[in-house]
Amino acid sequence: MPDDRGLCGACLTRPDSPAVQQCVAAVEYAYPWDTLIARFKFRSEPGWARPFAQLMLNAPHTVAMLHTRPLVVPIPLTAARLGERGYNQAWELVKALRGLCRGGQPAWPFDSLATALVRLGETPDQHSLGREARLRNLRGVFAAHPHHARQLDGRHVLLVDDVTTTGATLHTAAQALQQAGAARVSALVFARTPPNR
Repeated sequence: MPDDRGLCGACLTRPDSPAVQQCVAAVEYAYPWDTLIARFKFRSEPGWARPFAQLMLNAPHTVAMLHTRPLVVPIPLTAARLGERGYNQAWELVKALRGLCRGGQPAWPFDSLATALVRLGETPDQHSLGREARLRNLRGVFAAHPHHARQLDGRHVLLVDDVTTTGATLHTAAQALQQAGAARVSALVFARTPPNR
């Protein structure tokens, strides 16, 4: 269960300070959400982005994070995965969030940048791996795009993804953003895998 800052128990008990200072999740990665996320990601149904984004906006702490005017950045896919899928589900969530925020009452826009981060290589399947093995797999996988380094410098960056399991992807992406000069990194995800799964 997240604490007041949106941190889960695993992050609170780690001796090193987490690269992601706050992570907000809308739902648990369990039925029916796991089935709907699979349709969103793997069955060419990007239309799920808007209802998922609405649930993300309704999650505690989301509005407060967005009111800090962060630079909102999706977790990137490799070029090969993007070619297979035809879209990045994390970017679809960012676009849906942006549309909901601009059309809301009151409206509050935020900056977003699809290519702030790049994924340098494909990683082996991580579904069965624990956090430490996932971190090893992801070492050096993310980098800030060199053309966007100035936009990251000193900013609060909000990473967006569909699912977080151990937090390894968010952690390594946040480290790359911090190395590029981001002052603070938070995360907003649609679903978080419960600790017992």
